[in-house]
Amino acid sequence: MECKKEQTLKVCSCTYPGCPRKGICCECISSHLSSQQLPACCFPAEVEKTYDRSFSAFAKAWGL
Repeated sequence: MECKKEQTLKVCSCTYPGCPRKGICCECISSHLSSQQLPACCFPAEVEKTYDRSFSAFAKAWGL
């Protein structure tokens, strides 16, 4: 499968400066899940900016 990094960068919601996986969704998801986290695109913008990517932050953000 061809990586579409240039297209994905246009909609990537990650605000972490210098992220080496920005725009490379398969690497991003794999990295976050291995740390029991979710990537930025799973969170509302105001929550994403806190860099708390935990499952509990996800549940709280979406009222689950």
